[in-house]
Amino acid sequence: MSSKIVIAGGFGAGKTTLVSSVSEIPPVTTEAIMTEASIGHDDTSITPDKTTTTVAMDFGRITIDDELVMYMFGTPGQARFWFMWDDLVRGAVGAVVVVDCRRLADSFDAVDYFETNRRIPYIVALNRFEGRLDYTAEQVREALEVSPEVPIIDFDARQRNSGGDVLKTLLRYALQHNRASEPVG
Repeated sequence: MSSKIVIAGGFGAGKTTLVSSVSEIPPVTTEAIMTEASIGHDDTSITPDKTTTTVAMDFGRITIDDELVMYMFGTPGQARFWFMWDDLVRGAVGAVVVVDCRRLADSFDAVDYFETNRRIPYIVALNRFEGRLDYTAEQVREALEVSPEVPIIDFDARQRNSGGDVLKTLLRYALQHNRASEPVG
């Protein structure tokens, strides 16, 4: 059996890094070199060494056990690519919104997308840049207006085990969410 999950979030939050760190196959990425066209659109003030950006999607795969393979689809973070999100989330069992706490405002639209689109359970994953977070999970929940039942965890997108914990949390929550929405009787 296979399942599809979506890795979403703002520009430069760590989506491609997460997919790359946990994928058991070489990830398929659509990284393109940032050009002058991105000036004024992509804020690299906090990530001055960032020279590429996802322009379509990232793709990776991880085998959970003999019966479950998970396919990961990473979304582009910039608003000019959001028209693809509806297609990327179609059929997904859940989503991870990767957040860079140094730039919370970049996460508003991704959280709003999943808060509005209630059919897809999602979790929030706070990426630890330089080993730290600027806010607590509860401060982020309040700032981004994340529903109280949505899990918020912190992780390091570069570390396979840490990224794996994010995916496990999403799977548990998606299973719980889907069972809760099943009709009784």
